[in-house]
Amino acid sequence: MPPSALAAESPFDTDTSPAAEELRAGQAHYAGGRIEPAIEAFRRGLAARTASSATATIAELHAKLGNAHMLRGELDLAGENYKAALRIAPHLCACWCNLGTVHLKTGKANDAIALYFEALKLNPAHWPSRSNLAEALIATRQHLLAKALLTELAEERPQDGQVRHRLGRACFELNEIEAALEHFKQALAINAQDAESLYWIGGISQKLGQLDAAQAAYARAAGIQPLIRRAASKSPADFRVLALYAPFAGNTPADYLFKDAAYDTDTLALIAGSEPDLIPLGGIDLVVNLISDADQAEAVLPAAARLVAKLGKPVVNDPGKISRTTRDAVAALLPGIPGCRIPKILRLDAGADVSVAALESLLPFPFPVLARPAGTHGGDDFEKIEDLDALSLFLKCRPCDDHYVIEYVAYASPDGHFRKYRFIFVGHEILPYHLAIGNDWKVHHASTDMANQPWMQREEAAFLADPAAVFAPANYAALRAVRERIGLDYFGIDCALDDRGDVLVFEVNASMLVHDDNAEFSYKDPAVRAIKSAFDGMLRARAGA
Repeated sequence: MPPSALAAESPFDTDTSPAAEELRAGQAHYAGGRIEPAIEAFRRGLAARTASSATATIAELHAKLGNAHMLRGELDLAGENYKAALRIAPHLCACWCNLGTVHLKTGKANDAIALYFEALKLNPAHWPSRSNLAEALIATRQHLLAKALLTELAEERPQDGQVRHRLGRACFELNEIEAALEHFKQALAINAQDAESLYWIGGISQKLGQLDAAQAAYARAAGIQPLIRRAASKSPADFRVLALYAPFAGNTPADYLFKDAAYDTDTLALIAGSEPDLIPLGGIDLVVNLISDADQAEAVLPAAARLVAKLGKPVVNDPGKISRTTRDAVAALLPGIPGCRIPKILRLDAGADVSVAALESLLPFPFPVLARPAGTHGGDDFEKIEDLDALSLFLKCRPCDDHYVIEYVAYASPDGHFRKYRFIFVGHEILPYHLAIGNDWKVHHASTDMANQPWMQREEAAFLADPAAVFAPANYAALRAVRERIGLDYFGIDCALDDRGDVLVFEVNASMLVHDDNAEFSYKDPAVRAIKSAFDGMLRARAGA
């Protein structure tokens, strides 16, 4: 989003004052890409103003100085100058637009929307204001409005690839997956070097099960733009992070964690069998490894570990430690912790004999059991099974997958409801994220009736405000022991309290979702912000900033 032009809004061509001369000199430098001399000229012009200086000239000096600072990423200085220009000349449409963009870039999208509307009052057809308004609507999750506006813009300028790209993002958020994919393909047809649209095409193709198309799109995108860049919300950035992720494996959900950050983030896609070139990576202060599912990422974790070793920078979630977070590895790692109960687990490799006779000799715990394919999360393909025949049938449905068979531990509370707690470990902090209350053993916050049950919401809110009122000192001692044995810097645990008051561990890994989309549960916001704040603080400390 470059600054919107201010041409022809402030006539000063007949002004022969020193301020106007410096304005013309600064514009010449700016047009030639000489930003530093332009800034010096604009500042000299402002210093040379007198009581008799033309107000149009002074407003233009501030506006152009704002543009120059915007190009250098100096958003605070840009914003100050746009405001100064508007105090003198509130009719400057593009200046309202550019001030809106400053707010959008610094994470204040709602404020940006108001400023874009001020610009559009002056000029309803102003393209940058309409285009950037669509971006702000996406940022504030007003996706239907964004889609309507972008559809209008696309009809006006069918060859604008950026509009098509934004339309794809809006459709994706509205779960119009096929339409989103088509828009990204149209953006790519307009600009064959549009790596960002290619990454989206890869992700959507993967979601649709079109794995060959996904892999081709990812590979092509990486060849054009190895790094996906996200600029800091301030300038200059406090430090620079290199984030590693694997397109065909589970990754730590990081959209919220990296949101409105004071540091630059470059994300590098790692694909099994490829070794990235270190030269384009440039200078970084910290590596954050997002590759988190040890089952899905078995082939790419070694490459991530080699890259981390070559870079020689501090790392969050060392790839070498991720392998210890498969379900069977966790079950082998945690026993012996006082007050911590770990269900037994059996891992069956793909192609293993899963006949009733074979399972009868292998199974080390009684029925009922839980079963799921390795590398899956959530409730899909995750079942409670009552006997050998049903287990054999379940395992035969996906013969090419490894499976986990897990001891079932009844954990219903005395009132008959099932309670699953999630904590997030950030450095040395153990922070509550949610309490999901359900009527069945398979509890996921999104699938419960909590949105319609005020008493459940009150209980979750009380837990988030004071988790120590639910988890006793002995429970926290068990959680700290889990943290020490797992050894990661950022990860989560899903657990319950059994009938003895011990911590019953369901899952421990770095793949757990933390997000701020909690419109129905606004009481969660302080807990979510605490996790984000702790994450930012941990990165700042690791980067030595």
